[in-house]
Amino acid sequence: MAGRRTRDDIIDAADEMFYRRGYEPTSFADIAGKVNISRGNFYHHFKAKDEILKEVIQKRAADRQVMLEVWEREEATAEGRIARFIDILDMNCDKIRLHGCPIGTLTSELAKIEHPAREEAVALFTLFRNWLSRQFAHLAPENEADGLAMALLARSQGAATLYNAFRDDDFLRCEIAAMKLWLADVAVRREPQ
Repeated sequence: MAGRRTRDDIIDAADEMFYRRGYEPTSFADIAGKVNISRGNFYHHFKAKDEILKEVIQKRAADRQVMLEVWEREEATAEGRIARFIDILDMNCDKIRLHGCPIGTLTSELAKIEHPAREEAVALFTLFRNWLSRQFAHLAPENEADGLAMALLARSQGAATLYNAFRDDDFLRCEIAAMKLWLADVAVRREPQ
């Protein structure tokens, strides 16, 4: 039991450090120091940093899947569920201001170093894309749903990137409001005349 807890602590620490500092600059020693364990104990759980990266990506995917399931339960309409996705920018604005989007920054970094786990990281975006596409299928013709999902992903990633660059709270608030107006327009077009 304690071994599993230590392993989870390592994954949690690595997740935070990969987000705040980046995957490449974070060392085993950094993670071991954060968890306050010896390097020997650390190597008992993970032999390579790539093993930790794989676990971090799986953790992020599981966390996002749970979040999407909560939205499904708590929101009665597709529009309400999609609005919750847009609200991520507001909920995480302090983190985004300092470090960017956790998914976007990881996929960008892994692409730059041509890391084999890049495809696994892209699957985090695919999780959102597929979920958003299913939601938009309730608001628009099915053949438009994926395009709408990609448009919202692109806009939210662009807003996160520019917010991280300029750290302009007014800009972020305006972008969130504009995305919600766009969403309302998509929903209205679906309503019978």
